[in-house]
Amino acid sequence: MMQIHKSIQAFRAIRRKIPENQSIGFVPTMGALHDGHLSLVKEARTQNDVLVASIFINPAQFGPNEDLQTYPRKLEEDTQLLQSLGVDHLFCPTSDDMYKPNHRCFVDPTGFDDLREGRARPGHFRGVATIVAKLFNIVLPTNAYFGQKDAAQCVLIKRLVEDLDMDVNVNVMKTVRESDGLAMSSRNAYLESKEEREAATVLYKSLFAAREVYEGGLAGVLPIDTNIVKETVHNILSTEPLVKEVEYVAVDSKETMEPLKEIGLEGGIVSIAVKIGSVRLIDNIVL
Repeated sequence: MMQIHKSIQAFRAIRRKIPENQSIGFVPTMGALHDGHLSLVKEARTQNDVLVASIFINPAQFGPNEDLQTYPRKLEEDTQLLQSLGVDHLFCPTSDDMYKPNHRCFVDPTGFDDLREGRARPGHFRGVATIVAKLFNIVLPTNAYFGQKDAAQCVLIKRLVEDLDMDVNVNVMKTVRESDGLAMSSRNAYLESKEEREAATVLYKSLFAAREVYEGGLAGVLPIDTNIVKETVHNILSTEPLVKEVEYVAVDSKETMEPLKEIGLEGGIVSIAVKIGSVRLIDNIVL
């Protein structure tokens, strides 16, 4: 039977009772679980003695004009899903517990606000780095699991663990997609019509085209100018009339998320942020 812990104190009480020789898997989420989250849980279950999941909508990673108040909340449904997959402990603290009245210290990852996603969402990565550091300190996992869909976040967390000498293995799992290619995301629920939902498939179509350009280069001459890759993505996105805005198309290093001018044998990550109607969607593909 899964145990539910609604405070840091309650979780730490049970954490102290877990034997040191047992491995602890950890899947942090903001809830509104979909098959992408559940794939992380299933993988973690096979690799660890004890499995912990968390549900916490982190206010520190939302900007003033973002969707903190409207972000999907399905705690009862999520709890049932996690229990059915064999999660041992669910940690779902309150904001007041995680950010107490005198909270002053944050983890500020140098340079991440200068990335394309960072410029689009100032302060977002500071909030992500802070909450992940806090959760790692509370849960003390052996292994932690994240999805590749949030590419810059995954690079950030790897840097966080390495730079701050945290004793946790970071496992990044492939993006889970719908049958038509749309990356699974809690924000997909914001798509207001069947037409918008169908239009959203253009994100993956554009990324798939980028991969074809890169693989064509592998068969011929590398490196490839990243402007060619970006132009390919923009051309596909421009075919969909419901694309309201292409916020960015970026081609970056897999290790640092810093912009690349050329892509060679080492590959890279093509990331996009696109608005379909009023809904901001992100996706990426690893080359």
